[in-house]
Amino acid sequence: MRALIDGGPFVWLLVGLSLASLTFILERGWALRRSRVMPRALLDALADGDAERLRNACLANPSPLGRLITSVLDHLPWSRAENVAALEVRARQEIAGLERGLVVLEIVVGIAPLLGLVGTIYGIIPLLGDFGKNVQADNAFIARGMSIALYKTVLGLIVAMPTLAAWSFFNKQVELLGLDLESVCDALLRRHYLGRREETSEPTPRP
Repeated sequence: MRALIDGGPFVWLLVGLSLASLTFILERGWALRRSRVMPRALLDALADGDAERLRNACLANPSPLGRLITSVLDHLPWSRAENVAALEVRARQEIAGLERGLVVLEIVVGIAPLLGLVGTIYGIIPLLGDFGKNVQADNAFIARGMSIALYKTVLGLIVAMPTLAAWSFFNKQVELLGLDLESVCDALLRRHYLGRREETSEPTPRP
């Protein structure tokens, strides 16, 4: 606690970064659970195959998967290519939503060690200046000042390391969820367009 009080503004900035990192880690950990992105009720409705029940399940379970399925069902009168194009636009929006907040963790990973290093250098400079002016400077005072300065570097690394681990984990989680969403939507498209002749822009050749 004494180190926090004596550390100056750099330590408090690092504490603020750690709180921001913890907030986004908890929020993304809750939001990226598979049960929230792909609710079991929707997967059961998909297995059932009834379009009306599936639409009702999407309304009852708001989620990225539900919104993607609704996009497919809303555009069934369109050709498969047009439906896929509309689905891709919606999918990019949903993936962007899953990635929300990860940029904050990335910024914390990059800035926390640098902020700790700057704080250390900022704390050492006046100590060295005082030491040069007074050869008989209090060694205990200088040693204590050096330890407080180095504490900022350690604190910056302590903030950055778990944030980096969380950022890497969530990025991989988003990637895996994206693949699962793509697989489910592809199966749904195949089911509804199986056997349907796609319209083409080329004229039918005459015999």
